[in-house]
Amino acid sequence: MAKQETPKPMPNSIKFLFGGLSGMAATMFVQPLDLVKNRMQMSKGAGGKKEYKTSFHLISAIIRNEGLFAMYNGLSAGLLRQATYTTTRLGVYNALFTHFSGSEGQAPNFAAKAGLGMVAGMCGAFVGTPAEVALVRMTSDGRLPPEQRRNYSNAFSALMRIAREEGVVTLWRGAVPTMGRAMVVNAAQLASYSQAKEILMSTGYFKEDILLHFCSSMFSGLVTTIASMPVDIAKTRIQNMATINGKPEFTGALDVLAKVVKNEGVFALWKGFTPYYARLGPHTVLTFIFLEQMNSAYNTYANKQ
Repeated sequence: MAKQETPKPMPNSIKFLFGGLSGMAATMFVQPLDLVKNRMQMSKGAGGKKEYKTSFHLISAIIRNEGLFAMYNGLSAGLLRQATYTTTRLGVYNALFTHFSGSEGQAPNFAAKAGLGMVAGMCGAFVGTPAEVALVRMTSDGRLPPEQRRNYSNAFSALMRIAREEGVVTLWRGAVPTMGRAMVVNAAQLASYSQAKEILMSTGYFKEDILLHFCSSMFSGLVTTIASMPVDIAKTRIQNMATINGKPEFTGALDVLAKVVKNEGVFALWKGFTPYYARLGPHTVLTFIFLEQMNSAYNTYANKQ
C-alpha cells in the first residue's frame, strides 16, 4: 500500500500575504460602512438632540452634501490599513496557531486561542496605527467646516503631511487604545471564529465549505462588535481630537469613555452599533471567506507539486 503523503505546511510568508490580501479584498466592499461608522462615532448632538437620527440619515446627508463618491473617502487609507494591520494580525495568529497546535493537529483550547488573538492583535495594531490615523481623519474630514478640513489627497499624502506638520510621533497617536481595541477584537473575533467552526463541525450538519465559513464569521462578527465598540469609540475620538489652547481634548482612553458616559449617556458607548456591525460583520465574513479560499487553493496547488 502506498504511503499517504503528509500535506506540505504553508510557509509563514504565505500566511502573512494571504492575511493582508483577504482584508484588502473585504475592504473594497465595506469601506462606505467604515466611513459611516466613524462619522457616527464622531457625531455630538447639541441640546440633547442627535446630530444624525440614524445611519441612513447620515448616508443621505453625505450623498446630498458631498456626493455619492464621498462614501469611498479614505479608501486608500483603508487599503493601507489592511495591508499593514491585517497582514500582521492574521499572519501572526495563523503562525502561532500552527505552532501551538498539537502534534496530531489538535487545536489549542478557547482560552489559548483568545490569548493568541490578543498577541496577534497587539502586533498588528502597532504596525497599522499610522494608516488607522489617516483613515479616521480622511473619513471624518467631510463633517468639518470647509476651512477646517485637512483635505488629504490619499493615504500617503496624509502620512507625510501628518509627520511634517505635527511630528512623526503623531502617526502613532492613539496607539495604546488602538492596541487595546485590537486585543479585544482579535481575542473575540479570531477565537470565536475558530471555536464556532469547531462547534458547528461537531454537530455533523456542517463540513469545511463556504456555508461553514459564513455562519462562523457572522457569529464572530456579532461577538466582536459587542465587545469592542466602547474601545473603538475611544480610539476614534483620540485619533481625531483637536488641540485646544495648547492642550489635547482628551488625556487618554479612560478620559474619553468617562466624558462620553457623562455627557452622552452609557449607551453612547455603542453609538453607531448598526453601521459598526454592518461593517464588521460582512468584513469578518468576507475576510475569512477570502482567506479560507486562498488557503484551500494554495494547499491544493502545493500538494500537487
